[in-house]
Amino acid sequence: MATAKTPGAKGGGKGLAAEVKPSADLAPIVGDKPMPRSEITKKVWDYIKAHGLQDQHNKRMINADDNLLKIFNGKKQVSMFEMTALVNKHLSS
Repeated sequence: MATAKTPGAKGGGKGLAAEVKPSADLAPIVGDKPMPRSEITKKVWDYIKAHGLQDQHNKRMINADDNLLKIFNGKKQVSMFEMTALVNKHLSS
């Protein structure tokens, strides 16, 4: 028997639906309010596109600006797959 999730219940769901809090380094990019991982990923991509940080020759690579350098451990360029792992290190439940 499945039980319905109570609105506002602690945890907010599981997986991508669970709300997580961005670190102080990630907040300038996505904001400082808790939100689902999927929303954080969307906001990071919106930031990358708005600032033209996707590499023009290899779209799978992301070029860091000053804000992203903090997230990317000082690397000037990371792949979009590596980016996801690095962003996840800046999230807490």
